Amino acid sequence: MEEKKKFKIAVPHVYSLLIAIIIICALMTYIIPAGAYDMMVTEDGRSVVDPTTYHRIEQTPLSLMATLSAVFNGMMGAADIIFLIFICGGAFGVVFATKAFDAAIVRIALAMNGKEKIIIPVLMAVFCFMGCTMGSAEDLIVYVPIIMSLCLALGFDSITAVAIILVGAGAGFAGSMMNPYTEGVAQSIAGLPLFSGMGFRACILVVLFLVAVIYVWRYATKIKKDPTKSPMYEFDKTRDTGLSMNLEDNPFSIGQKIIVAAFLGCIALLVIGTLKLGWWYAEICGLFFGLGIIAAICGRMNLNQFGQAFAQGMADITTGALVVGIARGILVVLESGNIIHTLLFAAATVLQGLPGIVCAEGMYIVQCLMNYLIPSGSGQAAVTMPLMAPLADVVGVTRQTATICFQMGDGISNIFTPTSGYLMATLGMAKIPWDKWAKFIIPLIGIWYAIGAVFVGVAYVIKLGPF
Repeated sequence: MEEKKKFKIAVPHVYSLLIAIIIICALMTYIIPAGAYDMMVTEDGRSVVDPTTYHRIEQTPLSLMATLSAVFNGMMGAADIIFLIFICGGAFGVVFATKAFDAAIVRIALAMNGKEKIIIPVLMAVFCFMGCTMGSAEDLIVYVPIIMSLCLALGFDSITAVAIILVGAGAGFAGSMMNPYTEGVAQSIAGLPLFSGMGFRACILVVLFLVAVIYVWRYATKIKKDPTKSPMYEFDKTRDTGLSMNLEDNPFSIGQKIIVAAFLGCIALLVIGTLKLGWWYAEICGLFFGLGIIAAICGRMNLNQFGQAFAQGMADITTGALVVGIARGILVVLESGNIIHTLLFAAATVLQGLPGIVCAEGMYIVQCLMNYLIPSGSGQAAVTMPLMAPLADVVGVTRQTATICFQMGDGISNIFTPTSGYLMATLGMAKIPWDKWAKFIIPLIGIWYAIGAVFVGVAYVIKLGPF
């Protein structure tokens, strides 16, 4: 008697999934009426929607050629992130070719012998702080190679490494007390004092972070005990990061020490540059390109060796880099078809007729769903908050509660949705397929969503203010 085959849902390749979503969104432009809000400029110069101006416009369904061109236009729209990934990948290809990190990681791993799991909450706390204060997203990509090598050396897997970075930063981003790019923008639009309600947000942050640490720690413990349980087990064995734990096999020369010091210096400059000097993609690319040159000099590479290592580093992350552009094609289709504002108007119309606490939870759901369409936090705030703030006044929900809905709705799914550019870029750098990551992260996303719903309900009940 033949054994019954277990029913198994096959998750499509991320390219196939994103292209399918592009086609579905293109078809929606024939069904959903086109509409738009007029834009207005706030006192501080930001362009936001005027909530009283929604109107229907001429239907703009996407033609076959426009749909097929969405991937190209998405690539063009995401070119800054794509080239950031390529240049950082090339630079790290050079850095790793010098074996400087190998030598440093061996020494850290030996020092952590028997205490490997301590490094998980410690590093997650660092990335949580970055997400909470700096709104770290695209800049997380540069940490992948070093955290990956360290985790593999300590007996964990590549998913643990990426989880330390993304889940740690994600908890800080969703529970942020002082993120100027999302929370600050949302509160400004709602007319609230900047970073008000910090105590309540601190409670959210602590709960999300503790749940995140427990989730990642339990997974890492399981993999440490039995590496074959990792969905990345076979592929991780092929990575060129297997290290001998013998110091004699990994000498740490003066040149290698300079390379590690240069990397740490780049991280410090990255923080200062993005917070104080207004650095963005071009400057970040320049910073790490410079790191690659320093590594080549200190590693005594000739021009050919430098070129080969740089090219190999870029080639290794090609799949992940191009995913970002394909994902941007979804937004291109929705904007070209002029249906984003219609979807938002419909949601606001439905919410307006609901009781207060139901409306509060409904606003949270709307923000969660909108984040799949508009992955930019400040962009989502500019589109949704001018509608949600006055709606909150009408239905008896405080504006602070409305900003809580936005903050968690915008923050939670960023480390899951394939439309999130920095998620796909990070997975690409780590060479982890999105479907394998999704299977790992979906339970945590569900838990976080439930926690968010509870906090929204509490905010409504206590009339979280000042108003």
